[in-house]
Amino acid sequence: MSCLALNASYEPLTIVPARRAVRLVLDSKAEILEAEEARAFRSEHRNIPFPAVIRLVRFVHVPRRFRRQVTNTFMFARDDYCCQYCGRHRDQLRAREFLTRDHVLPISRGGSNQWANVVSACSPCNNRKGDNTPAEAGMRLLSIPAEPNYVHLVWAVRSVTPVQAKYVRMFYGDEILKALSLSSVASTGDE
Repeated sequence: MSCLALNASYEPLTIVPARRAVRLVLDSKAEILEAEEARAFRSEHRNIPFPAVIRLVRFVHVPRRFRRQVTNTFMFARDDYCCQYCGRHRDQLRAREFLTRDHVLPISRGGSNQWANVVSACSPCNNRKGDNTPAEAGMRLLSIPAEPNYVHLVWAVRSVTPVQAKYVRMFYGDEILKALSLSSVASTGDE
């Protein structure tokens, strides 16, 4: 299980392992805001509830604008795990078909590994396109590739429980939850 770590301002920072969260609490660097009642960390002298959400005691400055390198994990999440040529979701791909990274302008023709030049493509579409641009291959992109915003980049691939989603919504609003496909999770976490 993981724990949502909030800054002192209640800004969601990251997901940390529960053991790391307990260490931060024991070191008086964080406080538990939400805990799982049925579980606990026990020692000979202490009983600490299993943390679901912690808040740092001191504010930690996080640079707002930093660039993340393109990784397949984030790129697939940005593209909602769908081929950007045929629109099939990864769950619809047959055996031996899978999502791949496609360079809109192939690297061999001067393309780069930048967010604006890479898209998710199923292996048949990527093979069909080959070393061509989409126009040359007679294919059309379903969306224009761009660098995802900071919040989407950080939270797109994380599993967030309904209790944790409540804090993400509190800081970023419902629009971010919808963008992250968490709205169904968040709606079950209302109190």
